[in-house]
Amino acid sequence: MELRGASFRYEDGDAGVEGVDLVVHPGECVVLTGPSGSGKTTVTRLVNGLAPAYWHGELAGEVRIGGIDAAALPLWERGRAVASVFQDPASQFFSFELAGEVAFACENYGMPTREIVERTDACIAAFDLERVRDRPLDALSSGEKQRVAVASAVAPGSRVLVCDEPTANLDADGAALLASQVAQLKAAGCAVLVSEHRLAWLAGIADRYAYLEGGQVRWQRSASEMEALSAGERERFGLRSASAVALPELARPEDARTSADGTAPSLEARRLACRRGGHTIWEDVSFRAWPGQVVALTGRNGAGKSTLARVLAGLARQSAGEVLVGGRALRSAARRRRVFYGANDTATQFFTSSVSDELLLGRVRDEGLIARARDTLGRLGLMPFKDAHPATLSGGQRQRLALACGLLSDRPVLVFDEPTSGLDGASMRIVATALSEAARAGRTVIVITHDGELAERCCTCRLRMEELA
Repeated sequence: MELRGASFRYEDGDAGVEGVDLVVHPGECVVLTGPSGSGKTTVTRLVNGLAPAYWHGELAGEVRIGGIDAAALPLWERGRAVASVFQDPASQFFSFELAGEVAFACENYGMPTREIVERTDACIAAFDLERVRDRPLDALSSGEKQRVAVASAVAPGSRVLVCDEPTANLDADGAALLASQVAQLKAAGCAVLVSEHRLAWLAGIADRYAYLEGGQVRWQRSASEMEALSAGERERFGLRSASAVALPELARPEDARTSADGTAPSLEARRLACRRGGHTIWEDVSFRAWPGQVVALTGRNGAGKSTLARVLAGLARQSAGEVLVGGRALRSAARRRRVFYGANDTATQFFTSSVSDELLLGRVRDEGLIARARDTLGRLGLMPFKDAHPATLSGGQRQRLALACGLLSDRPVLVFDEPTSGLDGASMRIVATALSEAARAGRTVIVITHDGELAERCCTCRLRMEELA
């Protein structure tokens, strides 16, 4: 794939990219990195043709696929040549069940039945999806959906693969599986373009890195040049760690209490169980958490972390057990007034037409609240987007907006599901600081995360799903 002087501005006037020069040769992996909202996703859309075919706007410059002017290729042919993994995996699904989704593209391009079955089975096995093969897609965890999306993209054997934040929701095992598959695709001559903040899994795989800022490629560096960057340089560019950061070995909340945490737990789960469609997701889950704690809730993809978070927040019903907030057992409706939940899929969480309105939704707009809202937007780097529609924000910006809504709420317990999955290093550090400040103000913060860098910076204790359920 090749971009020469490629510029794109969205139809609604939103900035895209300007003067992008980028080449990815067969058997090469190039990584797009840089701050949230810098134009990385737009570059992937130029390559796969979604901009301007779906995301309308003005395109200038040249985009070539396999040496051919991409504008001359019919969309179906371009889709056959370029496989894509989107930032939100669920947005690219066409089927209701896993095997059908992995097979869909192969069927769409009229491959022989036997080849479709072989490719589907191979990809399901390669991404460790056999145990959930027969489940509907909406019953999968976010990490499992992400693996399905990659498996579906890989199955047809396209010669170009474009991935937008493919490890955002993956646990360490899922990221390792993806790394292995990308290495195999490279060896088979596939050109791979990855937009990514989490760079550690790409060590030994990526050939070059292109750093975007303000819609422009500011620099390109080889893998060895990236590895040579000092910690100070990485922080200056807002980059994540070059090496994997494991989740810290923190104590359980009851063992990590300090005198400042108070004597009574603010949140308590007693013998919770959750069953869906005859399937037990988890059972006999009990724990306590105190004001002033930032609790990391960890576990493999599909362990039921998000389901537990939704139960705690009153957005899903438990099959057994009870949840206490402030020492009182509360039903679901009452919990919703006491526990804030920041969803992993932020696109489902926003209801208004501007960032400011989203923060103030359902609140009495007095001067004090408006001042707090401005302060919160400023601390999270969202003030320049206060009048923007939430749907126009980048994935990382939407995550920070969800965090802002939680911080501005009056609820004593905050639950965030993967709040840094799409964040660059600088934004991750901002979020870590904000979570720590919320805890110091006397709130209890539960963070579902696979992000060792985040947990290392702000989490004070840890709950492991494998020990709870």
